[in-house]
Amino acid sequence: MICSRARFIVVGTLAVTLLWMSSSSLLRLYYLLRLPFVWKASAADAIISQQHDGFDVTFADYDANYSTYATGIRPYVPRRIHHIHLGPNSPPQNWLDARAECLKHHEFWEAHLWTDSNADPFVQENYPHLYDMWTRYPFNVQRVDALRYMILQKYGGAVLDFDLACKRSLEPLRQFEFVAPAAHPAGFSIGMMLAAPNNAYVQMLVDNLPVYNQVWPLVPYATVMFSTGCHYASTIFTLHANHTNLRILAGPPDQPRMHMLNGVVNTPLFRHFGSSSWHGHDARLIKFFKDLDQRMLFAVLVLVWGATAVLIMMCISRRRAPRAPPPEDEERRLSSFALKWMTKIA
Repeated sequence: MICSRARFIVVGTLAVTLLWMSSSSLLRLYYLLRLPFVWKASAADAIISQQHDGFDVTFADYDANYSTYATGIRPYVPRRIHHIHLGPNSPPQNWLDARAECLKHHEFWEAHLWTDSNADPFVQENYPHLYDMWTRYPFNVQRVDALRYMILQKYGGAVLDFDLACKRSLEPLRQFEFVAPAAHPAGFSIGMMLAAPNNAYVQMLVDNLPVYNQVWPLVPYATVMFSTGCHYASTIFTLHANHTNLRILAGPPDQPRMHMLNGVVNTPLFRHFGSSSWHGHDARLIKFFKDLDQRMLFAVLVLVWGATAVLIMMCISRRRAPRAPPPEDEERRLSSFALKWMTKIA
């Protein structure tokens, strides 16, 4: 009875999952789940360092008046700073104060504030093939994330989360075609991104939005992260063939998390409020698993799936095995045979 119920539940779940997911979806899932295993090798040449780039990741060498032009370095990123706030509610005052601090440190940069009033016509005009999908995203933060990539692809510059208060100018980072801060345990954060216009990698982020647009039932956090969020962007990074001049901002070897925008933190560039206002009910659970050793987690999942498969096979083989007739049935059969034999003799 237990085997029958277990088999029904597991097989039914697998059947529904396979019907829901096409072969292309399974391939996308493979790319998403392999991120912790391939990130270190994929990003090895992209981590900014003194040795590789002649760049001080502590920013101690760059004063408030630092100019990329004055050093003779060709800047790729234009002096544009973008903030995005979509939805009917106004930004809280501490967000507005944080943006004001960023504008103060970037007084010679073009400042752009994207709201529903200008974002909607921007997407409709420049990305009409994505407009319907963009308006139908189930979560507002997906619209914000997708808009980040579209803005960077079209105009370039720096896109910052509203809950980042700048402590200094981002001017030194303009020498790279793309920059984002490292995340833990793998990938990078999209809360801060700098990019040149028409960057090939950012174009790849825009082009793959429809490919990864999949709702994960009962798991809104995964739906956001896998379709438009940090995990999505980091996965596409691992699939991008050419990482030349794409950079990930981490700390020095003894402080690798120096620039990570995780929670309420102070980095050389920002004070991060750690709002995470979009997180759903499942965020804590997924964050718990994210903080575990990803290879160990994968091994545990394989063991669970393997044990489930063994259970199914045992139940199936047990059901197919020939059963011995019950004793009473055997006794009746023998009695019937004896009766017929005696009748024939008589």
